[in-house]
Amino acid sequence: MSGNGSGGSGSGSNGTGTGVGETVPDTGPRPEPIRFFGTTWLHHDGGYALRRAGVAAGALVAAAAGAFVLRLGYQGLTIAQVGGVVNALVVVGFAICSALAFRRTWEGFGRRREAASEADAAAERSMHSLMMIGFIGTLLAYFFRCFAEAPGEGLHRREYEEAVARHQRRRAARTGNPAARGSKRRRKHP
Repeated sequence: MSGNGSGGSGSGSNGTGTGVGETVPDTGPRPEPIRFFGTTWLHHDGGYALRRAGVAAGALVAAAAGAFVLRLGYQGLTIAQVGGVVNALVVVGFAICSALAFRRTWEGFGRRREAASEADAAAERSMHSLMMIGFIGTLLAYFFRCFAEAPGEGLHRREYEEAVARHQRRRAARTGNPAARGSKRRRKHP
């Protein structure tokens, strides 16, 4: 899960597309927005703490609502008297899918998944159905991650700091950089 979405990202008055109250230089790399947080994760401003609390509460409420819906489905199976084996398979199936979805989501907060081949891309597409079945695990991963940071903040911060360092090295190594020289004017030759 890359975590980039438009939910929660505001536009600053300087046109940089950052969250409220953030100052990001006009040149160089831009921080990537995180779903529900925009770019407030960069300086922990613009209601960052409230957003983290809101995401945690929302994820927990959504997980509880999902568990309630699954319970209604399970009660439907018992009313239909499909048998103990089918009931056990349903419970075990949802538990396994939720555990796998939790693990996959949690790992996605720390590293990006890149499909190297067509087989990897097909495997990634097949995981979407498993993630939908185990949606409670995904929601719980968001809930628990919000206690430490915005989900995906560590990955985005690491990538942003690396991009800023690369940009500064390139800028310092460049010869004849007009921005580094200041406001010196060249003489016109007659």
